[in-house]
Amino acid sequence: MFPDNKFLRKIAGFSWALAKNNKHIIERGTKMVKTRVGDEMVNSIIRVKIRLDYKGMHKPGKFFFGGKNTEDVAEEVRNQQVGMLRNVPLQGIIIEEVDMSGDVYTVFDEIINTQVAYAPVVLTISSDSMEDIVRFIAREEFRKVEILEPENMVMNKIDIERVLFKVSEELRGYRLHLERKYNSR
Repeated sequence: MFPDNKFLRKIAGFSWALAKNNKHIIERGTKMVKTRVGDEMVNSIIRVKIRLDYKGMHKPGKFFFGGKNTEDVAEEVRNQQVGMLRNVPLQGIIIEEVDMSGDVYTVFDEIINTQVAYAPVVLTISSDSMEDIVRFIAREEFRKVEILEPENMVMNKIDIERVLFKVSEELRGYRLHLERKYNSR
């Protein structure tokens, strides 16, 4: 017993939709980045490597035992945040690769007068617009960005205004987060 053509068209359409949602084909129309290939303008996605360093500070244990050192806390925070990035979908963003192979490093923080550990993670991200990438860059953990694709971008006035608006929006949210964090102490 062979399936009819209608059933095959449904399966083909369903599998194409899955491939479209899970691969590097992100089509949202006018928000895609414009690049110049020869004399031609082409819409393409942006591929970026972003390094985030998650901070860990010593947590004293309750009573006389159970405290964690700074490196363990930093690794725990990194694992928790990477788990959230992998499991919570972000519109317009595909996280292609998560590299947690970087070693945890410690630095003496003169402001709080103690050792602080940082656990790095490198994310390879595909996005269809610069505004979507801003949410990663406007974080406290952000350290470095490397644009993998495209080699060049063409941005008009409206595109630049969108990016600047998104930067302003993210910074405003971060400022509110810091105010709540420090006012609650």
